[in-house]
Amino acid sequence: MNNKTELSINTEVLARMAEIAAKEVEGVAGLAKKAIDLKSAVKTKTPFTGVKVESVNGALKLNVYICVRKDAVVNEVAEKVQSNVKDKIQTMTGTAVTQVNVSVADVELEAPVEE
Repeated sequence: MNNKTELSINTEVLARMAEIAAKEVEGVAGLAKKAIDLKSAVKTKTPFTGVKVESVNGALKLNVYICVRKDAVVNEVAEKVQSNVKDKIQTMTGTAVTQVNVSVADVELEAPVEE
């Protein structure tokens, strides 16, 4: 008899974890607010969050769409986002992350106005 338990984490939760990890990186102003691929956005009928998660043979593949600050060094920020997202997801879930693709979808031109 096998008493092994399995952990199942919703892809929306994984996307939220990735979003938090990406925003921790200096130079990231936030995640993209609009879908890059409108065809898939229409198919899913869910709001675009800036992170797409796919489970492939028990491992995770993530696409993260970020908005960088205007003074950021883009390639350094993207590499740090890749590393931080992969490390945080693997540490928190124990699931292998085989790929983290980072796309710069926007540049923040002005600092947000504080109220």
